[in-house]
Amino acid sequence: MAIVIRLDRVLADRKMQLTQLSSRIGITLANLSNIKTGKVRAIRFTTLDAICRELGCQPGDILEYEPSIGEEEWDDDAE
Repeated sequence: MAIVIRLDRVLADRKMQLTQLSSRIGITLANLSNIKTGKVRAIRFTTLDAICRELGCQPGDILEYEPSIGEEEWDDDAE
């Protein structure tokens, strides 16, 4: 997948542990751990909103797009 989750980096920047974030936003530690390690295929906007609100960040600080090697780029001119 080309979407990389950088929650661990944002947590480190804020000097916060996953357990602290879990208790502050009311999401189980197991679910946050799955998000942090990229083991999820989707994330609810309400969850992303709660994480960003508590960490004082933007969604783009947590989610990054990294195209895979060999992955074709989008060609707007192709039809």
